[in-house]
Amino acid sequence: MTEHHIPKRLMTLAYAASIALMAGYALWLYAMGDYRDLLIPTFMTLLLMSALLMHIGQGLKSYLPRIILLCCTYSVVLSAFYYHPGASPIWLGLPITATFLLLPLWAALLVNIAIGPLWWLLPTVAAAPPAIIVGYAALTLLLALPRWEHARRRALLRATDPNDSDCNAYHIDTLKERLNSEFQRAAMLNQQLVVLVVHLPQLDMAAEQFGHRAQTALLGALCSEVNSRCRDHDVLGRADNATFWLVLPDTSESGALLVRERLQRALSERVLVETGQLEARIAACLPSRAESFERYIKRLKARGASLSNV
Repeated sequence: MTEHHIPKRLMTLAYAASIALMAGYALWLYAMGDYRDLLIPTFMTLLLMSALLMHIGQGLKSYLPRIILLCCTYSVVLSAFYYHPGASPIWLGLPITATFLLLPLWAALLVNIAIGPLWWLLPTVAAAPPAIIVGYAALTLLLALPRWEHARRRALLRATDPNDSDCNAYHIDTLKERLNSEFQRAAMLNQQLVVLVVHLPQLDMAAEQFGHRAQTALLGALCSEVNSRCRDHDVLGRADNATFWLVLPDTSESGALLVRERLQRALSERVLVETGQLEARIAACLPSRAESFERYIKRLKARGASLSNV
């Protein structure tokens, strides 16, 4: 789960807002009679429309429209500095902020470090006071620190308290809500959806015989393996005391079987002090055509019960 994940609805709103802002900027230039500056914002508006269509469409990587949005931001700010030497250098903060919002942390840092010296080739920025350089570095660090702190705390939670980690944070009611939204989305967009039912038979025994610490170690093993082998938008939740559902959106049956095989192998290789080799029973469950969500939930529960009775 290393990809920088942003909810799709939020990104759709960002693309729509960027189109509105860019079109508004182009109309403002037209009204002011700056026809020389009108070409770039108009072309960027068309590019942003294509980015929105790629974002809504299927079969394309999510980073492609993000890169288009980021390039449009840099192009408009660059053209503003080039055509308007009196523009304030404060507009440098716009592409810096967009970089940290659209890219993973280390990629955003590398982009800002690499492009930073190039800004000072522009006459507007080169004539700015030296404090602008300090401000540029300070803004880059201020935007990087929250992301870095979030990643640090997330890793710490996964390593020390699996009950609080996001891979095990979903209660059954919340899990059903997330699963229902993915179920409806898959049916509406004709996409594939698979749920892996994971049962840990040693979980109850570990709590009864060895206490809460052994149970936490089992949960930590499951969380860490799921975190390292699944995507950010894959959802793991607790269906009952020893059974978990791993929701895999946009995943075919063959892909889910590969995930099951990798997860089963990784979990079987984990050896804990109290319980020994970790045992996990995993089954894939796909919704059938025209099946209701309630019927699918019943099949998931039945699959979990069958795994616990093996």
